[in-house]
Amino acid sequence: MKVAIIPARGGSKRIPRKNIKLFHGKPLIAYSIDAARQAGCFDRIIVSTEDAEIGEIAKKYGAEVPFVRPGEIADDHATTIEVIQHAINWCDSQNWELDAVCCIYATAPFLTAGNILSGLQCMEVPDVQYAFSATTFAFPIQRAISVSGKEGVRMFHPEFALTRSQDLEEAYHDAGQFYWGRPDAFRLGEPIFAEHSRAVILPRKQVQDIDTQEDWEMAEALFSVMMQK
Repeated sequence: MKVAIIPARGGSKRIPRKNIKLFHGKPLIAYSIDAARQAGCFDRIIVSTEDAEIGEIAKKYGAEVPFVRPGEIADDHATTIEVIQHAINWCDSQNWELDAVCCIYATAPFLTAGNILSGLQCMEVPDVQYAFSATTFAFPIQRAISVSGKEGVRMFHPEFALTRSQDLEEAYHDAGQFYWGRPDAFRLGEPIFAEHSRAVILPRKQVQDIDTQEDWEMAEALFSVMMQK
């Protein structure tokens, strides 16, 4: 069976109650649940949380909350892998025969069902352990600079100072939306960013990290523009 696991803890510091804060009229987590439901490929959609209010809202929008996430993996230091491993162990305790697991972040209002299905398609290759969303950097990372009050400005890679932009290799970064994986890869904590993984490339206009209030405002503005199309 295929299971979606949506981590959603209640202790967000920079944007309080971020996972259920209203975003264009709906709790932020509702967009992730909706995309998972619309994909139509999951046998179960589970939200992993320690927060009762988040749990109730998740159930309202069609997800299951069959367990309470332990406090030791619900703080600022808990990793996504630990949360997914806990959820998989719970599934194992129910004798569910998992063949693929998809971690979907609760802060992904631009996620689409089509993107999820593209990731699942990548998993059809036997040697692929993970498939995740990614997008390009808007500026060549080889031209990145460091700005310091003591040291002034310096390039991280001065050897590329005179290289034309079109001659530099394009770089990508994690889009922070979803991570398909084989259950054993998650269980063993295999690295996601490795040769055994594949990336589903998204346009930059469909990606916005939401960690700060500025991020939130950017996401709302971008979402407004996309809704008008």
